[in-house]
Amino acid sequence: MTRRNLILAASTALSALALTAARARDVPKVATGFVANVLCTETFVSGLDPARVFTETTSAMPGSGLIAWALDYRVDRARKDVTVTLFGVGRSHAVYRGEGLGCYLNHGGPVADIALPPPEARPAQLPEIAGRAIVTPQTPQLAAALDRAFAEPDSSTPRNTRAIVVLKDGRIIAERYADGVGIDTPLLGFSATKSVISALAGILVRKRALKLHEPVPIAAWQKPDDPRRAITLDHLLHHTAGLKLGSSLQASLLSALEPVNRMKFMESDMAAYAASMPPESAPGAAWNYHDGNTVLLAHLIRQATGGSAAHLIGFARQELFEPLGMRNVTLEFDASGNAEASSQLLASARDWARFGQLYLNDGMAGGKRILPEGWVKYSATATPNAWVGQGAGFWTNLGDSFGATYRTERGWPREAFFAKGTIGQYVIIIPSEKLVIVRLGRSPNWPPEADGVFDLVRDVVAATGNKGKLAGAN
Repeated sequence: MTRRNLILAASTALSALALTAARARDVPKVATGFVANVLCTETFVSGLDPARVFTETTSAMPGSGLIAWALDYRVDRARKDVTVTLFGVGRSHAVYRGEGLGCYLNHGGPVADIALPPPEARPAQLPEIAGRAIVTPQTPQLAAALDRAFAEPDSSTPRNTRAIVVLKDGRIIAERYADGVGIDTPLLGFSATKSVISALAGILVRKRALKLHEPVPIAAWQKPDDPRRAITLDHLLHHTAGLKLGSSLQASLLSALEPVNRMKFMESDMAAYAASMPPESAPGAAWNYHDGNTVLLAHLIRQATGGSAAHLIGFARQELFEPLGMRNVTLEFDASGNAEASSQLLASARDWARFGQLYLNDGMAGGKRILPEGWVKYSATATPNAWVGQGAGFWTNLGDSFGATYRTERGWPREAFFAKGTIGQYVIIIPSEKLVIVRLGRSPNWPPEADGVFDLVRDVVAATGNKGKLAGAN
């Protein structure tokens, strides 16, 4: 190796070490920001006990057991805020913003004032899925399926199942809830939020307010020589925009090093941070799943619906939540008023099921078209090189990806597609069986069988399929 090449290699290595060291300094703030946000949200929106939230969440996050003992959290119910530190440093402060808005991380700068209009009691277009009473499983087979899903077969990887709702032909045929959770309890969907944001984008495409295959109007990308000018809505939906933000596939202590998590837990303006990232690959050339894509997608939705957080929420209510009868929904925003669209939507398990039913109905609700014609097929069509099996805003078993093959080998129907959130959130749509299965909880992502969802899907399909007998389904 020549002297010049040695110097170049040394410089590159030193730069990499400096970057790693800089990111390592972010770890305490990222860790405490995540915990503070979840604790605030599930204490003041879901109404859950913060000690339970802390224990279940940290037990589900790989590597967090190494630092959970050093995390100190304080919940102030009078002020409605949460403060978390790690080894006494890395302080993060989450504040409850108000009903319908949930919590945000306060980093000490200006905070956008968001004033929501009161929700209107418009009649739902989607037929009602159940009465007010919890629907007990309609067959012994379904009861056994839910028994197994709520069981804890391995204490080292607790499932902490919180809610299961099973819809067949548009009606609930079985549901069950953990202690402290009921039919109206808003539950955090984590990345299942991305599927809801995808639906909002689809509605704007139907209304011709957004174009699927035209460059998106993000101001920071408009210089003539900026390769990001070519990024389209389709790229953001498929996670092929090519921005250098790292990956959001892993929910673990190690993932705290990813710049996308600096965006989520250290930046007051997530959309501006994501838009500032340089390109890593040409738009459309490579698949890379990260939360920045969906934060930017929500920024575009906000622009297209009036420019404010209140406009975005008003649009979501009028065009999606109210037509589906989703009455227990909260979407959170960062300090600057950007929707935290990658992971911070809460809805009751029944409301998550209503959302799944919209996709089972090909985007229709009570004869009214909500999503564009063909949008459901577009959402479930596999993205090339997405090894986990992803479409546009949904995960999918279509195609020949590793993920799709892994799931179908374990009993999932091939045509199934689903909204998925980390540590155990699922809204599974199975068109051939006319089924929607919602499962929410706090389970480790690894091993894949830890949350019991493979067994749940197999059990429910076996109990409700063409060979099964189900009283009351219509």
